[in-house]
Amino acid sequence: MNKNFKSRYFEDYKLNQTINHSVPRTITEGDVSLYLATTGSRFALNYSKIFANQLGFERQPLDDILVFHMVFGRTVPDLSLNAIANLGYAGVNFCRPVYVGDTIKASSKIIGLKENSNEKTGTVYVESLGKNQKNEVVLKYYRWLMMRKKKNGMIEGFNNVLPELPEKVETKDFEIPLKINYENWDNEITGSNFFYDDYLVDEKIDHLDGQTIEEAEHQLATRLYQNNARVHFNHHIEKDGRFGKRIIYGGYIISLARAISCNGLANAFKIAAIHYGKHSAPTFSGDTIYARSQILNKEKINDNLGVLKIRTIASKNDSNMIFPEKNNLSENIVLDLIYSALIPIKK
Repeated sequence: MNKNFKSRYFEDYKLNQTINHSVPRTITEGDVSLYLATTGSRFALNYSKIFANQLGFERQPLDDILVFHMVFGRTVPDLSLNAIANLGYAGVNFCRPVYVGDTIKASSKIIGLKENSNEKTGTVYVESLGKNQKNEVVLKYYRWLMMRKKKNGMIEGFNNVLPELPEKVETKDFEIPLKINYENWDNEITGSNFFYDDYLVDEKIDHLDGQTIEEAEHQLATRLYQNNARVHFNHHIEKDGRFGKRIIYGGYIISLARAISCNGLANAFKIAAIHYGKHSAPTFSGDTIYARSQILNKEKINDNLGVLKIRTIASKNDSNMIFPEKNNLSENIVLDLIYSALIPIKK
């Protein structure tokens, strides 16, 4: 009997099937340091214990995107090993902060299945949950991915089921840290004098800084999350694939875009939700990533706190970006992300 696990193909998924993913992950200081080393993120709350303490936290919470990767990484062996591409995200809700020492586990439910017209692949829609050691939900999200079939051809008697995905996460469902001592917010620590009232709807921000991706960097980052999808690591196979080389894990581009956005959004200290995400083109080692953001909307939570709804797009090898319609992205755009971030209201 073969002891190895070849993962699943499109035919192996059943509607409403629930998969409990293996290898819960205990978060360490080393994980945080390695994430910092591979992204250069500068958001003060996640990396300054002094700042976190003076705001009322016992310690600094994990970067929200790192939490996303840790949950996502649990799901990869069951969902992504035979995937061709991760196509997008919706309804990503950061439900509870995660700290060093917490243990993260994940499960996924198959909510939709669709055969593709090329007869070689299908699209799998999933809802995934990440929980901590107390069985509290820390993250939930929807995603869809293109999956290889075991055998080419349309499946006899198969009926496509496309789920209704949320267009956004409602503000009432955000995790709002109400006990933060916002009067202790120190813009010298965060490096920005810009708060909620300083941003205008439809304002566009060029984050300026580009990051060139080295081969070792993206592989190190992706291994950190225990994402073992073959398209990111196996050059022996991928040199004969459709691109002729390994592709970058799309989540790493999200990390870089968020890190780069600190230059202009440094006081947007927490991502409450990701409403929409699309990997619109592949990225490879040697590509340089740039990011720009557009303020889509603003909403006050209370006298101390507001929400910015932001569209951040990332490009490769071209810092000139416009903000086109979702279905009309230029070739250099590799990521289109719409999310809500919390930001203090300056007194």
